[in-house]
Amino acid sequence: MAFDEEWAAARTAAAANVSMRLNHVPADPGNGGGGGGDLELNQDHIGAVGGEAFKLHERLSTDGKHADVATSDAASALSKESFASGAALLKVNSRWESQVKTLVAACANISNGLNYSLSSHNKDEKQLYAEFTTSKIDEYLK
Repeated sequence: MAFDEEWAAARTAAAANVSMRLNHVPADPGNGGGGGGDLELNQDHIGAVGGEAFKLHERLSTDGKHADVATSDAASALSKESFASGAALLKVNSRWESQVKTLVAACANISNGLNYSLSSHNKDEKQLYAEFTTSKIDEYLK
């Protein structure tokens, strides 16, 4: 079999496979899914996760900084007395602040992203509903 014939056969087989996958949902997809083809969006669960991310954001913003002043003062006092641990403590405090800021930003991203997803989904649902009802009205009027 020549390369061109083999290539054409492979393309035909691939096209048939893609067409089958797009037009059919297997009874048991084998990926742990429920077997249905629909995406389910439970807004209560997503809202709860977003709410908890926001609470964590608020708590980390305040509670993550409790030791900042005391640690900085201790590091300065140790450094003033020529202890090497003063510089190390200052480095630990700086790293801690950096990590807290990263966590606060991550919590904000999660909370904002989920809130955006919920509002975007609601907007899309309303738009689709409006388009569907309009098309049905047009269908009945014709």
